[in-house]
Formats: sequence, structure tokens, C-alpha cells
Amino acid sequence: MTAPRRQGGEGHEPRECGVLVHGFLANALMLTVLARRLRSRGYATEIWGYRNMCCSLLVHAERFAGVLRRLDAAPDVSRIHLVTHSMGCIIGRAALGIERPAKLGRFVMLAPPNRGSFVATAAAGAFGRMFRPVEELTTREDSLVNSLPMPWGVDIGVIAAGHDALVTAQSTRPDAPHDHVTVPCMHSSLLFRRDAAELAAAFLRAGRFPGSAAAAEMHATPTQAG
Repeated sequence: MTAPRRQGGEGHEPRECGVLVHGFLANALMLTVLARRLRSRGYATEIWGYRNMCCSLLVHAERFAGVLRRLDAAPDVSRIHLVTHSMGCIIGRAALGIERPAKLGRFVMLAPPNRGSFVATAAAGAFGRMFRPVEELTTREDSLVNSLPMPWGVDIGVIAAGHDALVTAQSTRPDAPHDHVTVPCMHSSLLFRRDAAELAAAFLRAGRFPGSAAAAEMHATPTQAG
């Protein structure tokens, strides 16, 4: 696990904090550009990472729940937002089932495999025993990702990658009320796109994506409950 470091909130009045979590076979450094752009929009940020790619994602969720618990008790944090990428979104989902902070704000998911990844399904036979998350993120109905409860009562914004080679557009959609937008890029490129950062910040601020201001190559489609 990478020790989390909060930036942008030291010595100030309590501020809203965006907690960033990366995906499978990634690292905390990949989140620094997005974190910097969120700080430029007034948010404190904390990057949380992990190194073990072999253990269950639930192990990471337990540890991340401890981070949420600590931030919930921090006097310099007024609100806790989750800004997660790929498997980090599923870790966030699982962590909220363990620890739901009183200060919980909004949940931005970038390229989330909410209904599994077809690549994980194809690779599970060869790599699932060595890398537990691969097995847990398959598209099978009984896989871990498809068995985890979805957090309700929280604003969820999904930013999908239009040219994602790992997760289908349908799989990004959670089984809960959410807003959805697509950015024309690859799976991991979302972390480095200025427009993706602007969309994330807009959702943290308003609980919805600015559909009328979205670029022509994007589309925002709010989903209603029911």
C-alpha cells in the first residue's frame, strides 16, 4: 500500500477533499495530473494507492475504508468525494459497504468495470488464480463485481472512455441512479485529459455533468431511478 498524502488543505479552513484511487496494474503516480487539476479548482486531494495486485480487491477495500474513516474524523476536511479509476471504482464501492463516512460527498467513476470486464473474463482461466482481481472482475453474473451492492443515496457520475479496450460502455453503468458522459479516448487516457478533469470537477460541484456545455464529441445521459 502507498501511504496517502493529502495536498491542498494544509493550514486552511475545512475544505472538500477528493480521494483518488487507481486501477489494476497501475500506480499512484498516474493520478498526480488529475489531482493537480482538481486542486486548481479548489479541492484538497489525497491519492491512495496499493502495490499488491495478487490479493482480493476486498483486501484493498478494507484498507481504503480505514482512509475514509480517518478523513471523516479530520477537522480540516468538510466533505469527502471519491474520484476513482477502473478497478479503483470497485474498491470504492466495496469500501463504502464497510465504512460510509458521515461527510460523504459525491462519487466520480472513470472507466469503471461496474458489470465486469470482458478482458478479465477472457484472461481469468490463465491468470485468475495468480491475480485474484482478474477473477473478481469477470462479467459472470456470480463474479465479485456483479455481487457487490451498489452504494445508494450518493451522487454517482460515470466518465466512460469512448475507445476503451477493456470495459464496454454498458459495463460502465452502475445499477443505481447516475449521470453518464463519454470522452473520446482510451481507458487510461482519462487520467491525463483536461476535459475529463473538468467534467469530474463539475460533477463534484453540482452533482451532474454540464450537458449543455459538453463538447460535440461527448454525450451526457442522465439515468433515472426505477
